[in-house]
Amino acid sequence: MTLNERAEKAVELKTSGGYNCSQAVTAALADQTGLSGEQLKQVSAGFCAGMGNLEATCGALIGAGMIAGLKTEGKGTLKIVREMQESFRDRCGAITCKDLKAVTDGKPLCPCEECVRNAVLIYGETMGLQ
Repeated sequence: MTLNERAEKAVELKTSGGYNCSQAVTAALADQTGLSGEQLKQVSAGFCAGMGNLEATCGALIGAGMIAGLKTEGKGTLKIVREMQESFRDRCGAITCKDLKAVTDGKPLCPCEECVRNAVLIYGETMGLQ
């Protein structure tokens, strides 16, 4: 599966109504880990609406960070996550759910579907996926 196909899978999962942003990202990247998509869906269940409904860090970005931690076995993960945060902020305009969902000109800064897509793309670019 290509990186773009993974990103579109994450968007499809999110828009299906059965996955929150964090779950959609982790499920789309499940093959990067030793866990199943269902296990990742369970682990990431509480990280929606900005870190557990606090309007804090975007759940999609948290999901990508979780996968990076599993992929790297925790070695060097902080540096990778910082790089992903910077890329996410550049593409989406913010990293907190509250700011991403702030409505200006009649639309949010970055809709959830775009956050999910960008989180998967950024994970892949940072980790060297094709």
